Formats: sequence, structure tokens, C-alpha cells
Amino acid sequence: MTIVNFTPWSALLGGALIGLSAALLLLLKGRIAGISGIAGGVILPEKGDVSWRLFFIGGLILGGFVYQWLGLGVGVAHIEPQVGTLALIAGGVLVGIGTTLGSGCTSGHGICGLSRRSPRSLVATFSFMLAGFAMVYFIRHLFGG
Repeated sequence: MTIVNFTPWSALLGGALIGLSAALLLLLKGRIAGISGIAGGVILPEKGDVSWRLFFIGGLILGGFVYQWLGLGVGVAHIEPQVGTLALIAGGVLVGIGTTLGSGCTSGHGICGLSRRSPRSLVATFSFMLAGFAMVYFIRHLFGG
């Protein structure tokens, strides 16, 4: 296996920025930086609780564009999905169901929960990582995808 896009410095910077934003959101708003919960609060809003969520999601989207605009995304010309639109929609629905059943997502449990030493987040992170590994194995090796 050859790694063609190994970028440890940008990964380190990105991880540090994610950690900083999660810590700031917890310190300033008292909220966990779980993306599924933040997005869910936009879809089913509570009174006076939408504006910061929209800014957070906007920052996530804008961050990718700024990264490319600064020329840091060199070598990432175009990303194409390896599956059809229906499979992408089905995957999104399944992820939504999973985050609802697991009471959080990779950012909520994997970043914020583990950093707070939450046993529930440890079990959740282990579960969704194991499920992800299993699905990749099944699809690539058993179903030839």
C-alpha cells in the first residue's frame, strides 16, 4: 500500500483547531461540539437556540473553502463519490439513525466525550468504529465494491 497524500502537519493543525473549537464552545456556551446535535437543533429548533448553530455549521462549510483558497488543499483537485446518489442518501439516513440511537456522533462522543473521559462515549466510539471497519470489509472484500 502506498500512501499518496500523507499530510501530517495539516492534520495536526486541523486536529488542534477542532480541539480548540470544541473547548471554546464548551467554555463559552456550555455546549458539546457534536455535529449531529448541532445540526439537529437547526432542524428541530428550540427558541433562541438557532443562531450559534447556524454560525457553527457555516464555519464548517466556509473552512473548507478558505483552506482551498489559501492554497493549502494542493493535490485535492476533485473528489468524486465511489457510489451512486441513492447509496449516498441511504448512508446519510443510516448515519442519522445511528447518531440518534447512539445519542451522538463521532465528534460528540469521539472528540468531546472521550476528552471528558465518558465511559458511555468510549463504548459508543468503539461501537461505531468497529461497525465502520466491518462495513468497509464487507463491502470491499465480500461484495466486491
